[in-house]
Amino acid sequence: MKDRNTPLIFERSRPGRRATCMPSADVPVRPIEDLLPAASRAAEPPPLPELAEPDIVRHFTSLSTRNMAVDTHFYPLGSCTMKYNPKRNERLASLPGLADLHPYQPEDSLQGLFHILHELQQMLAEISGLPGVTLQPAAGAHGELTALMIAAAHFRRLGQRRTKVLTPDTSHGTNPASARMAGFQTVTLQSTPEGYVDLDDLETKLDEQVAVLMVTNPNTLGLFDQQIRQVSERVHARGGLVYLDGANMNAILGIARPSDFGADMMHFNPHKTFSSPHGGGGPGAGPVCVSQALEPYLPLPIVARVDSKYRLIQERPHSIGRVRSYFGNVGVLVRAYCYIRTLGPAGLRRVSEDAVLNANYLLSLIKHFLVVPHGDRCLHEFVASAAEVKKTRGVRGMDLAKRLLDYGFHAPTVYFPLTVPEAIMIEPTETESKETLDAFAETLFRILEEPLDRLQEAPYTTPISRPDEVQAARKPILRWTCD
Repeated sequence: MKDRNTPLIFERSRPGRRATCMPSADVPVRPIEDLLPAASRAAEPPPLPELAEPDIVRHFTSLSTRNMAVDTHFYPLGSCTMKYNPKRNERLASLPGLADLHPYQPEDSLQGLFHILHELQQMLAEISGLPGVTLQPAAGAHGELTALMIAAAHFRRLGQRRTKVLTPDTSHGTNPASARMAGFQTVTLQSTPEGYVDLDDLETKLDEQVAVLMVTNPNTLGLFDQQIRQVSERVHARGGLVYLDGANMNAILGIARPSDFGADMMHFNPHKTFSSPHGGGGPGAGPVCVSQALEPYLPLPIVARVDSKYRLIQERPHSIGRVRSYFGNVGVLVRAYCYIRTLGPAGLRRVSEDAVLNANYLLSLIKHFLVVPHGDRCLHEFVASAAEVKKTRGVRGMDLAKRLLDYGFHAPTVYFPLTVPEAIMIEPTETESKETLDAFAETLFRILEEPLDRLQEAPYTTPISRPDEVQAARKPILRWTCD
């Protein structure tokens, strides 16, 4: 690992430095021994950094300028839909009448917020075609888990013991993980050479033990599976349910509803599709929509309109119970509500049309110097492959991704999906201009002309160049010690 040796805040510390100047106490001060027994006191003060205020501000401001973000850089991160988020929605979600509320307030004092959440439930039901909605889940993967818990409750009530969940080999890694956590056995479905679900393989693995087929459509290759209705019908014929991973809804808003091609339940990623901030470890949301038959199992509480007022429904006999504190991550949900209300049905459709247009334009530029294994057309994203340049020149997908950082572009997703060797997964989103896409394609082309040793040592402009990723995953160092 190459480290540019940026000092930590602890290493900048100097004994006696202070960022504050406290006045002398003007009241009698009791000895510490009278306030806190010796057994409760540390022998030494904690080794916190000691710096003047300008040093603190400059240190963290300098670190912040090294961050890549959608507000500063193009983020073609395939599968993650890292699009620009309108600041208007940030301001609206920060209004005192929303940001200063407390979940323990009386329901009569929360009517405005409940009105927003109730309308958001209706909007998501309309977009998905699935009438039952919960806003509780805290992330997309949490939404997957919630949906599978709903499926498990449904089959328990029917007296059926189903143990399997089918997931395509191109699915997001969270799909099999969520299935496992919900108590199911995961069975992988093979894809056809064209990138769709293999119907013959599906037929051999469909039996009365299958509870759910989890499918992403459009899939992670950026393709809309033309067989999706046929796939859904086969699962339903065996009594199973179809779950849609909603990660790629940015491609089909206002164009195709998941219920219309057979989905019984799905989750939304508001941060991918409806404007909320993405990443950084902050709060997220993963609303789940289900068919009418599955609605009784939704987690509680649910916002409902009762006798001209909005109330939280707290009891349902078949509910799976609470999956999140209070009624969800409201700040994220309010941003999503503002985004949908701003654009309306026609605007949401335009979002998807522009996202698909941008992806196909960028594909048309890149396919001339990188192989795109699955066709000349895509929806919101596409997967190129560096397998050919690796074979002829030794250049890997990771080398290209690392070098892009030096030119001010965030790296695309690499090595996913696993079905494409040396995968480079690119999603431009609808918010990027033609000039940005042209510059990205031109830069990627020029990088491929650079000497191999130059690429293998990249990046050169970041504090850390090439960490040992295996070691970092197996033995992460998550804290600083003063030893």
